[in-house]
Amino acid sequence: MTEPILTIVVPCYNEEKVMKETIGQLSVVLAKLIREELIHARSKLLFVDDGSKDATWSLIEEVSKVNPFLTGVKLARNVGHQRALLAGILLAREYSDCVISIDADLQDDITVIRDFILKYQEGYDIVYGVRSKRDTDTFFKKTSAVWFYRFLHKAGVNIVHNHADYRLLSKRALDELSLYEERNVFLRGIIPLLGFRSTFVTYERKARLAGESKYPLKKMLSFAFDGITSFSITPIRWITIIGMCVILLSLVCGGYALGQRFLGFTTPGWTSIVISIWLLGGIQLMSIGLIGEYIGKMYVEVKQRPRYTIETDLYSRQIQTQEWSVSSSQEEQEKTS
Repeated sequence: MTEPILTIVVPCYNEEKVMKETIGQLSVVLAKLIREELIHARSKLLFVDDGSKDATWSLIEEVSKVNPFLTGVKLARNVGHQRALLAGILLAREYSDCVISIDADLQDDITVIRDFILKYQEGYDIVYGVRSKRDTDTFFKKTSAVWFYRFLHKAGVNIVHNHADYRLLSKRALDELSLYEERNVFLRGIIPLLGFRSTFVTYERKARLAGESKYPLKKMLSFAFDGITSFSITPIRWITIIGMCVILLSLVCGGYALGQRFLGFTTPGWTSIVISIWLLGGIQLMSIGLIGEYIGKMYVEVKQRPRYTIETDLYSRQIQTQEWSVSSSQEEQEKTS
């Protein structure tokens, strides 16, 4: 197998504090892989700026002028981590044999990128990076993650346990991924649906280099809920089951109340009535909200709005310039010969 052209896609949002260190470490990894002849010399680092408000994009532009590996894409506005990641992956698909995605904070161990490439050369189309430990996470984050994965499996969503968005995708997997045009993007659920030959590489997750997590509790809960409702209708079925149980309970309570009346043991009171009203009202509101969530997702899908807008594309410009230079030199050599 000839050396594959690798593109490492790094979505970033307000990552000014870690950018130089991230660029430096990933550049060293690429250079080492090229020296070992595991990847092609035209491999790239593609940073996707998701509408950052700090100097993230300025740093990308500045370093790209002196670092031959570095290039970038600037999105016109903040569209979220998953869409920004998808934008980079689909753009890299046009010029790459394989793509690796990784977050800018480098909590994922970059030394296993070499293992990703070796697995790819063994014939795997998808290589998942799976955490062997979660020592850097808080107790709440560890516990919530365990319950999140369990809940997804119970809901019928095929997802790789302890895997975030650190993975390798082959050209064939990228082509298949491009056919998934949904607006509610949840890549951790979509990638296993591709069905190609896959494997995993384990690593230990590290602490952030600097800055703050871009996934506070509110975003984590929203992300989890999006993942569940984007891939399963099981929660709606659970509502139906709850409704049937409430009806059965009401029939039992109704029968008991009638029996008490006929036996003359009725006790005046309103507590049970108030509790019943609040219980049924809460169930109804929860049901309406959940159904509304699904309807809202259908509303977004039906409008078919673009998932992202690219404002500046240094990546395609650099690749096309390189291709033009190579073709020009080849033409000159042919004329000379």
